[in-house]
Amino acid sequence: MSGHNKWSKIKNRKAVTDAQKSKIFSKYARLIAAESKGVGGDVGSPTLLAVIERARGENMPNDNIERAIKKGAGSDSENLEEVVYETYGPGGAAILIEALTDNRNRTAQEIKHVLSEQGFVLATPGSASWAFQKAPGGFEATTPIFLPSVEQALLEKLIDVLGELDDVQEIYTNASD
Repeated sequence: MSGHNKWSKIKNRKAVTDAQKSKIFSKYARLIAAESKGVGGDVGSPTLLAVIERARGENMPNDNIERAIKKGAGSDSENLEEVVYETYGPGGAAILIEALTDNRNRTAQEIKHVLSEQGFVLATPGSASWAFQKAPGGFEATTPIFLPSVEQALLEKLIDVLGELDDVQEIYTNASD
């Protein structure tokens, strides 16, 4: 009867939720550090405040937020840059992938690998961005397309796999359900 007690069930469920929270918190910590570096550690900056509010919306602890701000404001902070990759998914859906990385080549190869596993390729810059317009919170689709349920399921799977990458921050698509 090994592994059939209440504690082991709770422990296993807690491990899964803790891993999900950790992934979300690390993404926000990188984003906060990058914004903090961009504004010189000024906590009153509107862009930094917006990122902090989004992190608090995900229940990120205050000490993690403060640590990320200090890390970004420090002189030894890593140089993170924001990159946008473009591709086409199932049914010709345009996809923009926003990443925050310290190594463009590594991130590009990770994204290419995931896309090739799913049967897609990375598009050239500008080939999918025409379907979006820059908005205050990211990108908005200007030309939405309808996907059948089979292709919608494939697109959701692709987005889930891409979202698992550490450097990927946001994924935008012009597919509508």
